Amino acid sequence: YVCSTWGNHHFKTFDGDIYQYPGVCEYNFVSDCRETYKEFSVHIQRALNSNGHPEIQYILVKIKDITIYLKPNLAVVEGRIVKTPYYASGVLIESNEIYIKIYAKLGMVLMWNQQDALMVELDNKFNNYTCGLCGDYNGIQIYNEFINGDVSYNSITYGNMQKISKPNAKCEDPDETRALPSCNEHRDECQRLLTSAAFADCRLRLNLEMYIQACMQDKCACNGTDDSFCLCSTISEYSRQCSHAGGRPGEWRTENFC
Repeated sequence: YVCSTWGNHHFKTFDGDIYQYPGVCEYNFVSDCRETYKEFSVHIQRALNSNGHPEIQYILVKIKDITIYLKPNLAVVEGRIVKTPYYASGVLIESNEIYIKIYAKLGMVLMWNQQDALMVELDNKFNNYTCGLCGDYNGIQIYNEFINGDVSYNSITYGNMQKISKPNAKCEDPDETRALPSCNEHRDECQRLLTSAAFADCRLRLNLEMYIQACMQDKCACNGTDDSFCLCSTISEYSRQCSHAGGRPGEWRTENFC
């Protein structure tokens, strides 16, 4: 019951689809989309950092009537900067050097590494009730996210539909007609990294192929530059998701790798 985004514009929906969407506007990441009282919403704003890598600049969370604004090393609740751990009205905010986490009593946990990677876990009482980049959480892959009646969307059309319209925001939608380049190289390297001994406990817990594909996309996008961001972000995500699924990844980082 986890939706996440990481690295080079990768997204994984609650229903398990992995896609890429390179938008740098503010988007609905996941919201309760029932017509009547909406219990929560999570918006994200991405931008490219000085190295040209996508990072999440801020996250805007509404839980019932509380508004929480997160930036790296900063939590603002209802317009006031708060110290963590912070607890009020069924919401707990915690942070350490790397992660900032929100636990909401209504059934949501949000975890952000204050850089590129965000993970939201939702109680299954929200099945079929969500919308946004995380999809509709109906347990069926692709259906209703990228196929709606007779119309099928590519991931860019789908992502553009999740933009939050802000009157003075200057930000262009990615071009829907230009599909993201497909990538068929680097499989051996990605497979070797993701099936190393450190990840032995992860094999049966996650869909390995999806992470291999994401890793291949990263390698192709980096075009041979020996850039740790290319490889490390997807391997870090695989490691995080493995821990989240109850696995125990071993020590895979080394002095000269990630």
